Amino acid sequence: MAQGRRGQNKITRRGLMFVLSSPSGAGKTTLSRLLLRSDRMVELSISVTTRPKRPGEVDGRDYHFIDRARFDAMVAKGELLECAKVFGNWYGTPRRPVIEALQSGRDVLFDIDWQGTKQLRENERTDLVSVFILPPTATELERRLKRRAQDSKAVIGSRMAKAAHEMSHWREYDYVIVNRDKTAALGELRGILAAERLKRKRQVGLSDFVRRLQAKL
Repeated sequence: MAQGRRGQNKITRRGLMFVLSSPSGAGKTTLSRLLLRSDRMVELSISVTTRPKRPGEVDGRDYHFIDRARFDAMVAKGELLECAKVFGNWYGTPRRPVIEALQSGRDVLFDIDWQGTKQLRENERTDLVSVFILPPTATELERRLKRRAQDSKAVIGSRMAKAAHEMSHWREYDYVIVNRDKTAALGELRGILAAERLKRKRQVGLSDFVRRLQAKL
């Protein structure tokens, strides 16, 4: 009986699209993984990409690795919520799994750049919550890129050169976090997510809940 009453008191909520963006090396991927481990109501939007797999990456877990012809076909059919070319490779977000998750009340985490975020903002503004992650210093950003040991010196140089341009888009985001410490940054992300979930517009079952309360008075 108690379990049934709890079910009746649950307020139906529409999920949200929680976007993290940053220059390469600022920590958004690490923070994304930590958030996924700590919150079962968040699931990762797995992008499709035309770039090759990096060491340790798994198809279907990190990305869906596809060729350019398949990517172009998905764009033509309107199967992507957003797409962008980054460092010579194409990335995109499959539409159907995201919409299904939102409708079921689950939140979808996006690890994408400012170009993809701009497209999501234009197409799905109501469901979007965006956070830009900044590094504490340029020196620390370079150190993190080198520590990954996944890219050549030329690629690291290219990423550092592009970082200033990427950071110029911070004003386009709802929230900005300086990632000095991953534990503290994760706490800030979780605080943002908790507040956004409580917004009236996302609690689609709130009207029914209030009516049930009023009926008992």
